[in-house]
Amino acid sequence: MAKLQTSNLADPSQRSNGSGEAAPQWGELLWSPSKNRIRQSNIARFMAWLERERGLRFASYDELWRWSVTEIEAFWTAIWDHFDVEAAQRYTRVLSSNDMPGARWFEGARLNFAQHALRQERRTPDETAIYAFSEERPMQEITWSELGESVRKLATALRNLGIKPGDRVISYLPNTTEAAIALLAATAIGAVFASASPEFGSKTVIDRFGQLEPKLIFASSGYRFNGACRDRRENLEAIIDGLPSLEHAVLLPFDTMDIVRHKSVSTHTWPSLMKDEPPPAADFQFEQVSHDHPLWVLFSSGTTGLPKAIIHSHAGILLEHLKSEHFTAELKPNSTLFFYTTTSWMVWNTLFCSLLTGASIVIYDGSPVYPDSSVLWRMAEEAGVTALGMSPGLVNKMDAEGIRPGDAFDLSRLEMIILGGAPSTPETFQWFYNHVAKDLWVTSQTGGTDLCGTIAGGVALAPVYAGEIQGRALGINVDCWSPSGKTLRNETGELVIRSPSPSMPIGFWNDEDGERYRNSYFSSYPGTWQQGDLCLINDRGGVYIFGRSDATLNRHGVRIGTAEIYRTLEGIPGVADSLAVCVGEQMILFVQTQPEERLSDQLTKKIRDALRQENSPRHVPDRIIGTPAIPYTLTGKRMEVPVRRLLEGEEVQRVADPQMMREPKALEWYVDLAMSFN
Repeated sequence: MAKLQTSNLADPSQRSNGSGEAAPQWGELLWSPSKNRIRQSNIARFMAWLERERGLRFASYDELWRWSVTEIEAFWTAIWDHFDVEAAQRYTRVLSSNDMPGARWFEGARLNFAQHALRQERRTPDETAIYAFSEERPMQEITWSELGESVRKLATALRNLGIKPGDRVISYLPNTTEAAIALLAATAIGAVFASASPEFGSKTVIDRFGQLEPKLIFASSGYRFNGACRDRRENLEAIIDGLPSLEHAVLLPFDTMDIVRHKSVSTHTWPSLMKDEPPPAADFQFEQVSHDHPLWVLFSSGTTGLPKAIIHSHAGILLEHLKSEHFTAELKPNSTLFFYTTTSWMVWNTLFCSLLTGASIVIYDGSPVYPDSSVLWRMAEEAGVTALGMSPGLVNKMDAEGIRPGDAFDLSRLEMIILGGAPSTPETFQWFYNHVAKDLWVTSQTGGTDLCGTIAGGVALAPVYAGEIQGRALGINVDCWSPSGKTLRNETGELVIRSPSPSMPIGFWNDEDGERYRNSYFSSYPGTWQQGDLCLINDRGGVYIFGRSDATLNRHGVRIGTAEIYRTLEGIPGVADSLAVCVGEQMILFVQTQPEERLSDQLTKKIRDALRQENSPRHVPDRIIGTPAIPYTLTGKRMEVPVRRLLEGEEVQRVADPQMMREPKALEWYVDLAMSFN
């Protein structure tokens, strides 16, 4: 196992952060919270509550974390009581079984997630709950009372259509207020919700939703992205044809496009369902569902085979996000959170979990780089955003284009940055301090679709170190293991979770015996959850993520995260993008050059020298091959495993679904290469 050292990850004297300054080292101290910020944090208040109400005193976050993962039932009881969970019936036991898989959380409880998401309506009905942006219209503000009224109105209409608890309701909508209302209304009546972005093709949508046998679909005739209107009527017809279980379609017209009417379903328009007055808040009944009642189904972003249909429960998601939104994101009623996402990514679902804190959220239907790469910052200024989330790749693009948000926008309310979706580097962290604000809590988070929550992330009590996730999330028993199951510190290994947590899936849809579920997370370490990421945990509890472990490069018995390779190449002039795989004993590095460059012998030598000097000789590839494009999934992940499998001789049909790719033609070059590869 490789150890995290400056010598094999980065030599800061050899790199620049784009402004001519030396880039920070991994783990270099960048920022510390003030005493006042610590004192006013949610987590400090929780620790004071634990001392006052439970007689428990913790001197540090590390002590609190260790208690939270050893005294599991006491910790989750404290979360329930601290946040005053409303339930028609309280649980009989917090954790009925400690097995993984098989743990049963909050048995006996009857509650509803949407009821808690809308609780803030009672306190500040006229304050803004959602700021909604799109490419073609001004910002809209939806108050808490308007949101609650719309949810009750739609939920009542759904009940009148015969939608019952347990029925599946699906959405094929962009990131609009209608999609938000649909999610909350469906879950308010106990229906099971699932969403796909309209950028997805019909086959991908049918592969996902066909597993659920849905009863009703929300859909739009089209959407707008990157300045252009995208017609989805043909796709929508194919989707309805491919889902014979559908009884109802609720359609939203788009632009001048007519709505799609289909003879096999009862067609409704959004205005027709929203025309009646809603029942008063006091009279509306949120469906009180059992502890294991499905809340929503999320889908893995796998590139081959049917996606995993991952089921999360009302109780599990509610308790997990009461904890994580308050303590990892530190959201408060005066906070405003904006994380760029589409309706297909789990981040979209978790945005609505943020409502549990009383915070406002920002949603955006459009491209993050249209009309330019400053668009997210303009929205952050207008909505008064306090916590802004984005991917490291988007930060790199902003830096390359010379975006300097701190100079161009009023970001005086901005307190926190949340980086997610890919591993972050020291340069990514430093960019915010150089070009946004000096006093800023820059955090990186790791979690994912599988748990629909945070595994490791922000800690309000702790300093920020370059490239480092501050700490393991409360209640998540995270460890770093060797292949034999030995705990590692300051060395790379597998990210595992050693104890159950509430938001672990209650199962996969159509996986009655649980075999696919067990094989997905428990095949390597029986009884222990394997997340599938290559990680490192240091002595102070900081966490580093180096990419997916199934894409890890094995160099002569030493595992190397591909993130280390990409970080180095990002600093080499002339290199636009790259992708690294190991095929047998060979490490292959594919390099896409800038338009004005070519992969010359001189550039190849620069790449080899930089990898050797900034990392180690093991990071130097056996072959460097020029490529016209790097293939990505729709969720922005490099397609390392599909490329490797192609080069190992698998057929492209078994390797990748073109409808899950950002640019399907990008893989064609690798298919041709694989035919002559040796």
